[in-house]
Amino acid sequence: MKILISADMEGATGVTWPADVLPGTPQWERCRSMFTSDVNAAALGFYDGGADEVLVNEAHWSMRNLLLEHMDERVQMLTGKHKSLSMVEGIQHGDVDAVAFVGYHTGAGTEGVLAHTYLANSITGVWLDGVRASEGLLNAHVAAEYGVPVVLVTGDDLTCVDAEGYAPDARKVAVKDYVSRYAAVCRTPARTAADIRGAAKAATALAGRRDPVAGKTFTVELEFDAEHLAAAATVVPGVALSGERRVAYTSATMYEGIRTFKAVTTIVSAAVEEQYG
Repeated sequence: MKILISADMEGATGVTWPADVLPGTPQWERCRSMFTSDVNAAALGFYDGGADEVLVNEAHWSMRNLLLEHMDERVQMLTGKHKSLSMVEGIQHGDVDAVAFVGYHTGAGTEGVLAHTYLANSITGVWLDGVRASEGLLNAHVAAEYGVPVVLVTGDDLTCVDAEGYAPDARKVAVKDYVSRYAAVCRTPARTAADIRGAAKAATALAGRRDPVAGKTFTVELEFDAEHLAAAATVVPGVALSGERRVAYTSATMYEGIRTFKAVTTIVSAAVEEQYG
């Protein structure tokens, strides 16, 4: 049994404000250990439940945040950027039996600690087939296309609520409770590690490949905080203006959909100026 852990940082234990997740800051350095604790706890829980292999895919910012030297020796970690499927890289090879979203968060334009979708501020909303989409929702649809169930989600309490919409059967662990975008009531790393490990062990029973979801098209719409960002996004083939500060595109598969999304966000982030966005 092989489990993939997609590890993001905004939803990690103790994380509540931008410096906590910005590589190079003292706060980021401090929070890396708590992030690593969450991910390692999930891995240990999956091993407790009978998993043979756990692959951790780093999914935050530089994708070089976790402390490999503090992970269980059985874990393998995929680290670094420019991966074909970004946050769920590794799911496409046909050997993954389940995926866990550890350290996830709510989507752009919604309540939640450090809520966003891919870009921290430039994207103010994302919709998948008319439903407001978090990174979890987008990635869950990619996973479904490969027949891989989402069995565990960790983050703040509202992330767990969000996950009920795309992975109702998955185990959920809230490591903190939302107060504002930059404030939360946090549990200690010792407590969250125990909670995550227990949930991951139980979640192992949910692992097992499903029939891949196929034959469905997906329409993605993005809203930006500035008009010029929407214009910049239309450089990507198939992406067109759909409203004021909005673009949309339709993909034949979610594999194509997430790769187009990645292309749009890459171009848009390059079009952001320091002072005016």
